[in-house]
Amino acid sequence: MNSSHYSLEVKPQIPENIAGLKGLSENLLYSWQSSIRALFSQLDRPLWLACRQNPKLFLRRIDEQVLNAAARDDAYLQNYHQVVQWSQDYCGARGEVAELSREFSQELPRSLPDNSLVAYFCAEYGFHESLPIYAGGLGILAGDHCKAASDIGLNFVAVGLLYHEGYFAQFIDAQGQQIFHDQFQSFVDSPITQWLDDSGNPLIISVPVAAENIAVKLWRVSVGRIELVLMDADIDQNSAADRLITRKLYGGDSEMRLQQEMILGIGGVRALAALGMAPTVWHINEGHAAFSVFERILQLRKTGKSLNAALEEVAGASVFTLHTPIAAGHDRFDAELIEHYFSHYLQELEIGREQFMALGKTPDNQQQFNMTALALRGSRFHNAVSRIHGGVASQMEQYLWPQIPADENPISYITNGIHVETFLHKRWSELFDRCLTDWRANLFRPDYWQALEEIDDRTWWSVHCAIKHSLLAEISERLRIQHHRNGLSEALIERSTRYLDQADERVLVIGFARRFTSYKRAGLLFLEMQRLAELVGDPQWPVIFLFAGKAHPSDDGGKALIKMLYEKSLQPEFIGRIILLEGYDISLAKMLVSGCDIWLNTPQYPMEACGTSGQKAAVNGVVNLSIRDGWWDEGYNGKNGWAVAPHDPDCDPEYRDRQEAIDILDIIQHQVFPAWQQREQGQHPWQWIAFSKQSTASVIGKFSANRMLYDYIESAYLPAAEQGARLAQSGQAEDLAAWKQRVLDCWPGVSAWRIDPAETEIQLRQSVSIKVQVNLNGLEAADILVECLVGDIEHQQFRAHSCIKLLWQAAPASPQEQNLDDAIYTVDWTPAASGLKVYRLRLYPYHKLLSHPFELGCMLWL
Repeated sequence: MNSSHYSLEVKPQIPENIAGLKGLSENLLYSWQSSIRALFSQLDRPLWLACRQNPKLFLRRIDEQVLNAAARDDAYLQNYHQVVQWSQDYCGARGEVAELSREFSQELPRSLPDNSLVAYFCAEYGFHESLPIYAGGLGILAGDHCKAASDIGLNFVAVGLLYHEGYFAQFIDAQGQQIFHDQFQSFVDSPITQWLDDSGNPLIISVPVAAENIAVKLWRVSVGRIELVLMDADIDQNSAADRLITRKLYGGDSEMRLQQEMILGIGGVRALAALGMAPTVWHINEGHAAFSVFERILQLRKTGKSLNAALEEVAGASVFTLHTPIAAGHDRFDAELIEHYFSHYLQELEIGREQFMALGKTPDNQQQFNMTALALRGSRFHNAVSRIHGGVASQMEQYLWPQIPADENPISYITNGIHVETFLHKRWSELFDRCLTDWRANLFRPDYWQALEEIDDRTWWSVHCAIKHSLLAEISERLRIQHHRNGLSEALIERSTRYLDQADERVLVIGFARRFTSYKRAGLLFLEMQRLAELVGDPQWPVIFLFAGKAHPSDDGGKALIKMLYEKSLQPEFIGRIILLEGYDISLAKMLVSGCDIWLNTPQYPMEACGTSGQKAAVNGVVNLSIRDGWWDEGYNGKNGWAVAPHDPDCDPEYRDRQEAIDILDIIQHQVFPAWQQREQGQHPWQWIAFSKQSTASVIGKFSANRMLYDYIESAYLPAAEQGARLAQSGQAEDLAAWKQRVLDCWPGVSAWRIDPAETEIQLRQSVSIKVQVNLNGLEAADILVECLVGDIEHQQFRAHSCIKLLWQAAPASPQEQNLDDAIYTVDWTPAASGLKVYRLRLYPYHKLLSHPFELGCMLWL
């Protein structure tokens, strides 16, 4: 007989003397403060875990008698009052300088003006599993950026989209196929509230999309001291089709993605205006939010500014961060799609179709609109996310500055960092509390962390083992659930979990957890299958490889990797040794990066933009074994892990992959195993512990999100705030725009030649005169800088070590040289040392209002 199921949730009443639990559940400060989470988990740990550590949901499901008992428990109340007071003090420091901020601010030679506000735009945010509006690394990085901004007291607001269906929940079936289930988000369970207008009504803005105006509701998320503004089109005022726009993270086709990015960019600017916020610095984190450039131009156009002047003013106050060297990771939209969705908006902007499209064009594809190109043209401060990525990005985007050497163009780099308190296991935090003084205020001081060497090896090892054992127990339980669901026999399940269930400190656990996509090469070691089987097959020293990660639903290659790993995990030589976990999310990632012994990373060089999972592992004492790509090329010091030199990326891919697989297996066999197996009196691996301590000490000080934010303030936010203020002054943006147009019109006709005899040898302490004549083609002499670069030749490449500026000579040297359109620039150079000197001469346009000397992309070499 069929019958319906009904559910009824009976919510408890929170006792008045612990009513502050509600407030704690509504601020994502709990996502990185374990003391807040402990207030909930100690009330009912099984329920806490069943609620996926979501305090808001937890408070709706907990037994009221448990709350009443806690309200009478003196020990609980004492802890509760301490945590609530700390939280109030922390959040109340907004607008002031908190203790942590004060420590940090001492490191800054300059600080942002008091009236500064940084607006940060991103398509996803990964704070905690209780707010699933993230897909992967970009979102986690954005969440860490916000947490660090809160910690240091930065005046900062984040902007994103509220997805009703977060990124999919992952399951793996009996054939190894990735099965994805959409996660519908109940806002009752989420730490969000509506923004209200002065009348107490929900705040709703309008965003033009094609011929319609989409109504967008604004939601508020408190993240410590800062706020996140989320936009939601799934409301009654919109049509059924329009309500789907913000329904799913990265869902739908290119058309849906375009609509999402219009709401994120255009709507984000309008949302901040509706909230009365006036940012002085605008940070576009990846190209998804680049349409914000057009909306800011529109607001300036309404004040009477020309298009070019408005663009200069907007770009001068803007920072853009690139996150991927993968061409497919840069959003492109067909011209017809852009024209359809922006037809009415172009009229409001008073800009022609060709002008609009030109801001998103790239030489390799004239028929599509490139969001990265728009973001670069609409900003003046650009950065990649690691040193290697900076070089790759500079090459990829060189079309914007065609005459500038790639290593000198305006793309710099700021290496990503992680929010240490989010990913540091509580056992390490407790150890640091006992052994270190004020460690949270020293996250950006590398020298401070060498104090970890003073911690007793036995203590260090015991902490690591406790974390590792809890990880293996959790994995065993997850794996049993997964295999039982898929119908595996009990005998096979026992074989799969045999090493997980043993409290054997000899088991070496090597972790690999990240997005499954081809360039990350999750299956690299299986190219040497027989050797891999031999390495993991020693019964005296068991080795477990843990794999976890999601493949994008449309990435067939990534899904094939998951299937291959699943099949290998059940082969006789690998069962129990190779383990593939489903359900990858923040919670599982945090367990893996803290509980493994070795963290493996095998990217195809130079495709790893940064790769912060290795940083998260390192701060927990897990030792990295990685290709020298992304952050590891900067982080590796020879004492904190193992590094694999990448092979030539231009060589045969099959040959490269196999050789790098061999290199990694060689390191595991000849370096990792000896370090792991040499035990102090048969108890703990002293060599591995030395690597582990150095791993934590070297990475916390250099790769924390606090250090990352320090770099953003110094290298991007401060310059953008200052440049934005300069160009906002009356006439400045107009003057710069007019000068740029004049230079671009004249530059093709500018020419230069050397008019002095080029000396080939002189005596030390003698001078050589360098004289360059320039045909200005209508420019002024003051519009041009002429430089002599002095350097040497390395690997057939010229490397400059110093730069000498040539000075404009007001009058021509002789009547024969007179030409009203010519100017002469000279310098007398006296080399400081003997030896062969190599120098080059160049000229380029210059204006005092430029954000970067080469932003026009114009340069001539003699």
